[in-house]
Amino acid sequence: MALQVPTTDELKKIARANHVELTVAELAALESMMPAQIATLQKIDSITPEPQPSVTRYRERKAGGRPAAKDDPLNAIVTRCSVKGAPSGPLKGKRVGVKDSVCVAGIPASGGSSVLKGWVSDFDATIVARMLDAGAEIVATLNMDDFALSGDGRTSTYGPARNPHNPDYCTGGSSCGSAAALYYDDIDLTIGTDQGGSIRIPASWSGVVGIKPTYGLVPYTGVMSIDPTLDHAGPMARSVSDVALLLEVLAGKDALDPRQREVKVAPYREALGKPIDGMKVGVVREGFTQAGAQADVNAAVNRAVAALGKLGARATEITIPEHQDAAGLIYAIVPEGMAMLARTNLQGTHHQGAYIPSLAAHFAERLPERANDLALTVKFMLIFGDYLHQRYHGRLYAAAQRYRPALIAKYDAALETYDALAMPSTPVKAHRIDEQAPYSMIGNTAPFDITGHPAISVPCAKSEGLPVGLMLIGRHFDESTLFTLAHAYEQSVDWTKA
Repeated sequence: MALQVPTTDELKKIARANHVELTVAELAALESMMPAQIATLQKIDSITPEPQPSVTRYRERKAGGRPAAKDDPLNAIVTRCSVKGAPSGPLKGKRVGVKDSVCVAGIPASGGSSVLKGWVSDFDATIVARMLDAGAEIVATLNMDDFALSGDGRTSTYGPARNPHNPDYCTGGSSCGSAAALYYDDIDLTIGTDQGGSIRIPASWSGVVGIKPTYGLVPYTGVMSIDPTLDHAGPMARSVSDVALLLEVLAGKDALDPRQREVKVAPYREALGKPIDGMKVGVVREGFTQAGAQADVNAAVNRAVAALGKLGARATEITIPEHQDAAGLIYAIVPEGMAMLARTNLQGTHHQGAYIPSLAAHFAERLPERANDLALTVKFMLIFGDYLHQRYHGRLYAAAQRYRPALIAKYDAALETYDALAMPSTPVKAHRIDEQAPYSMIGNTAPFDITGHPAISVPCAKSEGLPVGLMLIGRHFDESTLFTLAHAYEQSVDWTKA
């Protein structure tokens, strides 16, 4: 496509938007510079990128369509597909579904939004390439909240996902399909993302296991972002052992992900089956006192902690007062962060990570015509985020980010004494699809997106027919301890009867 030299009126308008009044001489000078600059950019726009190795290795790719309702009663699936990986490896025989925000070459990815319908990635996300190299088959992209900006699974352009335990209730979001699809016989493992609880909320409400790994442990390259300082991707499954297996494949350094600094990986499956005798668990009081906390949820989690005690762990109630309001920082970071991403057409700037030109072009072209179709949560984030930027010039975003080290230190101090912290994954159970989501559902999950500590949700009970999740939080890059505790609990308690 031929690039256009800006007109005189366009230059004047852009200058005024940047508080610049051009003199006649300055305007003439700019106009004289433009043709050569545009010619250079035209050459850049014509560069054909090198094919991604992951795509050339695995050419057998079949993109299907949306399954019929009778074949997807939980509305968990966006696109059926088949991308077969290596003939052998630790994931050989495992069928994987990925959130609709994860790039799989040749397969549509819409981020749960009408704005991105029709966009098809031309490369694999790093985690997809790693799963294929390990022998997995990608069999589906999975339903999610519109641009991942909700926590209950109701806002997708494809309609709400439905809770496997009661279809009149929410699954939890935004990785709603990643939880519900695990109740299908032909999907073994799934991928979710988590910026405020979007792996652990659906894991808790739908009765599956999900881990938000340490920030930076799992590469986010090729996954749609909300704010790079909060982005986490991680595995979900029906068992702790399967989550540990998948994390072994996903974790590790990726030169294309600017979120990563030092990365420490471990053989996570070796943590399974170890005794927990003498391990110390800090039961965080504030995790049980979030707004709207339900008594049956608190009671179930306390029983789960007691079960760990019977296995030899030493549980002690502790207090971390900052936890009570820590989730509120999300509301200073996410709106402005997401609004900034929208202004850069989902690419961000000033980093050496992966960029996706075709996604930028698709978003920019479709947003004006489909913006009114966005979920109210997305409209709120874009409008409120833009307001914060214009009115306060990034000051509130910067203040929230500057508080991050102090908040990390509060949890680190507790984790110097305790091997892990414990609390309800969510203070509340799933609500009905026709009811408004309570903001308190992120009260326990969001703080650890800000601090980057690893946190796993394990089902620990059913109350009124709906699952309850126990969340365990560990030291940075100490997922192994979480797996040891979670596996010991899982093997000793039938959560559906607890």
